[in-house]
Amino acid sequence: MSFEEKRTWVYLVTSAGAYVIYLAIMLGRVLSTPVAHVPYVAVLLWTTGASIVASIVGRVLVETASPSDSRRGDVRDRDVSRFGEYASRWFLVAGAAAALVMTMAKVDYFWIANVIYLGFVLWAVGGSVLKLVAYRRGL
Repeated sequence: MSFEEKRTWVYLVTSAGAYVIYLAIMLGRVLSTPVAHVPYVAVLLWTTGASIVASIVGRVLVETASPSDSRRGDVRDRDVSRFGEYASRWFLVAGAAAALVMTMAKVDYFWIANVIYLGFVLWAVGGSVLKLVAYRRGL
């Protein structure tokens, strides 16, 4: 398994894991508090930051446990990365478009922030899955 493929696995797990934790915390809060009063900003920032730190630590641990022959990407790595990024960017576009429409409709900030966060998570998870499929089955 190449260095880039290992990085993609770690990124997939940490991105999805952080969002699952965020959802669990938010669902607990939404059940007991009206949505307009749910404190979501700190949890969103902490789970995002924790995801970044976990991704860095995860990459170091994976590379320490099973060192790659080379950390330099080759043409295949570049093509797979480009494919995953191009194909998954529509999640970002959809999240931004939804947030724009929600803003114009004067929807509560809680929902706008959550749709933007969901767009980022779908972009990260979708892109990672597409890259891993491309690594396993080819482009």
